[in-house]
Amino acid sequence: MSHPILLRGSIQRRLIVQLLSGAALLAGLMFFVVQNYARDLAGQSQDEILAASVTAILDSASVRDGDLTVDIPYFSFSMLGNISEDRVFYAITRNGSFLTGYPDLPKPAAATSTGPRFRTATYDGESIRLVTATRRMSVGNQPDFIEVTVAQTRYGLRRQLAGISRTVAGFGLGFFALAAVFGIFAAQSAIQPLRQLAGSVSRRGLSDLRPVSAPVPAEMESLVGALNGFMSRLKTSLSRSEDLIAEAAHRVRTPLTTVRTQAEITLRRVDKPENRQAVREMIRAIDESSRAAGQLLDHAMVSFRSDHLETEEVELGRLTRDAVARLVPMADLRDIDMDLTIPEEALQVRGDPILMQSALLNLMDNAIKYSPPDSRVHVALRRVGTSAEVSVRDEGAGFPKADMGRLTRRFVRGGNTDTVVGSGLGLTIAHEVARAHGGQLFLTNHSEEGGACASLSFPLS
Repeated sequence: MSHPILLRGSIQRRLIVQLLSGAALLAGLMFFVVQNYARDLAGQSQDEILAASVTAILDSASVRDGDLTVDIPYFSFSMLGNISEDRVFYAITRNGSFLTGYPDLPKPAAATSTGPRFRTATYDGESIRLVTATRRMSVGNQPDFIEVTVAQTRYGLRRQLAGISRTVAGFGLGFFALAAVFGIFAAQSAIQPLRQLAGSVSRRGLSDLRPVSAPVPAEMESLVGALNGFMSRLKTSLSRSEDLIAEAAHRVRTPLTTVRTQAEITLRRVDKPENRQAVREMIRAIDESSRAAGQLLDHAMVSFRSDHLETEEVELGRLTRDAVARLVPMADLRDIDMDLTIPEEALQVRGDPILMQSALLNLMDNAIKYSPPDSRVHVALRRVGTSAEVSVRDEGAGFPKADMGRLTRRFVRGGNTDTVVGSGLGLTIAHEVARAHGGQLFLTNHSEEGGACASLSFPLS
């Protein structure tokens, strides 16, 4: 079972959040900048119109018959009324004395220059913008100061600003939406090389440890370099492991075979029954050790090669015939005949011939081992639908029904095998080889009296 992958955030999500945050910040900044600019521009326009109105009223002031008169021109107020439905107020004073208009208008701002003076105030419960201008005139050779104040409510200005704000907000939302689309597209484009690399590696076979040669962005150079280095080290390590398994198999089996041979020679020379029994027990222990060591190494080899299958086209009939030929001498020692049935047609399967032969040898070895003397082991190859099936049937005690579902587990043996040397790995090896090739191992008893039947099924090419 693969180790769970610890996840911490998402690069794509992080990129999208950062890009959208930047877009939202820019949209908000654009909204406030344009809104402030529009407010200043609208306020400046209103001030200019108010200043023009005050100037028109001051220009209408004149001295007639030695007295000061002010004829307020119509256009001085109409220019204010044309731009909005705001209310207009005015007040005219002479040397600080009220002449006409609205006497309770807020006082103008203190004079700091000769130009118009602007002020925002509240009048009659409404916000107003007012401007005041002063002009010096000569009446009877005496200086007179006439001061004119014109005020206007700010309804139109607020409506204008609200309209501008809605327009700017619409542009801001549109900008954000457009930036979001491009941001998501940019994030996906940035992550795409990683996805392509992951897909390329995941589609490889278990034995494909070639370095990644496809072009990648410069930012992924260190990642691909580390991945290629890891695969190179892994390939070297696996090659050494395979060599070690093969060397270990040779170095373990050869000494044990030598010791067994010497023990058999000793058995022939020993006369005392108790010594002969001791030597027999020693031979049995050597057989158990040899078989266990051999099958442990075979299982290690199968486990290793199952993850790195070196597949080729295999003619299953020839492979089965070779396996039978290798075990005929062993069967002859126990007076067991081996029958082989192979169809005339060639049954081609794609697989690792070393693993497949190991599975067949283990099934046949088990059949010979558990068969009584002067019996037969039947080996048959046949086509079953889209698969090729090799069945090995003996005339022994058969598989215990209570243990049938557990016999493919490691070191599990049937309850009727106590007197036979074994390690409990033969069926495990056959099962793992079948599974690695997409096939199956079937265990049955071919009769009520006994007789085991183990069948290996492989999909045809």
